[in-house]
Amino acid sequence: MPKKWFQNWFNSPYYHILYHQRNDAEAEFFIDNLCAYLKPTADSNLLDIACGRGRHSVYLNKKGYNVTGIDLSVSNVKFAQQFENEKLQFYVHDMRYPFYINYFDFAFNLFTSFGYFETEKDHVNALKTFRKSLKKDGILVLDYFNSHKIMHHLTNQEVKHVDGIDFYISKKIADGKIIKSISFEHKNKDYSFKEEVKAFTLADFVHMFEKSG
Repeated sequence: MPKKWFQNWFNSPYYHILYHQRNDAEAEFFIDNLCAYLKPTADSNLLDIACGRGRHSVYLNKKGYNVTGIDLSVSNVKFAQQFENEKLQFYVHDMRYPFYINYFDFAFNLFTSFGYFETEKDHVNALKTFRKSLKKDGILVLDYFNSHKIMHHLTNQEVKHVDGIDFYISKKIADGKIIKSISFEHKNKDYSFKEEVKAFTLADFVHMFEKSG
């Protein structure tokens, strides 16, 4: 069975080269503001869903919280595991399937780490995982792009020069998705990847939240 786009792209070292500007300072600023608003207690258990290489998880842990990060990418989790300690763990896990029931005080799904799947059922299953992982009064924070704004300010073509690589990027809207095609050459080899993210609206999320309970 062929791999999905996110399995190929997120496991590629070129993903991290292209998006190198997403730095720790940005993540720390975001987390500081989020924690100031949510006010987790010192003994809170936090779940970072689609944690990537763990930049949000690591900083949350530095702030003293018990943090668990999960991600589908084996290479990302392997990288993140170097930061593990008694209060910080990382696991390879697909968000569509159950993980730790009734355990976490907060679940975070940040940086548009949702909308990757083909069917509504898969997205609803993921939301069910989020819900079931939380304690009765637990809180989910789902950070998603503004689909309406992106669709009305879409840059169709651009070239980004990063670390000696010219990334040729094209964007389009098709089948209810915002599709980004990325192609480049490196060390005499051609590469191409895609990002396909559902253009979910607030109404879509309300509908899926209702279906997920």
